Amino acid sequence: LGSAEDVDVVDVAYDGAAGVEAVIRHHPDLVLMDLRMPGVDGITAIERISALRDPPVVVVLTTFDADHYLLRALRAGAAGFLLKSTPPEELIDLARVAAGGHTVLSPAAARRLVTVAAGRRASDDRRRALLDELTDRETEVLACLSEGLSNGEIARQLFLSETTVKGHVSRILVKLRCTNRTQAGLFGFEAGVR
Repeated sequence: LGSAEDVDVVDVAYDGAAGVEAVIRHHPDLVLMDLRMPGVDGITAIERISALRDPPVVVVLTTFDADHYLLRALRAGAAGFLLKSTPPEELIDLARVAAGGHTVLSPAAARRLVTVAAGRRASDDRRRALLDELTDRETEVLACLSEGLSNGEIARQLFLSETTVKGHVSRILVKLRCTNRTQAGLFGFEAGVR
């Protein structure tokens, strides 16, 4: 980056804490952040930088391209995810693009995001199909399960007997293919059943 005429490298930090301090001290437009560093890791540093009053654009530059790193970094506030194997000229161009407010992703990261999104859509479609199998009353009971209510509490809230609630819970477990009420409650919570 230092070889580009229009790019000024203001600091280099060797751990996440020093990276956050460098951002506070220099107010850069762009930060390239590795993920695995001693002390404060890159994800934590990204979260801290993103929480600043006027944060710079943060792009991950790493050798670790696993799905969980990609998703965690983007959720933490990263505006891009590039691999260290990116050719230098391309890296300089992508840094300019990111500094301009655009998301930049290595081809491998972009493919991973598409795969994850497709898997999530399939999971959402499956979840909706399973929820459609529930009766209105079972959906009400599921909403109570997602709030962590006991059978007795559900019975009181919905004006049912505990035996009736137990029957509804049993049918919900079968229809949602869950092994226990906690799984069903989590299923309902994640599906937004209220």
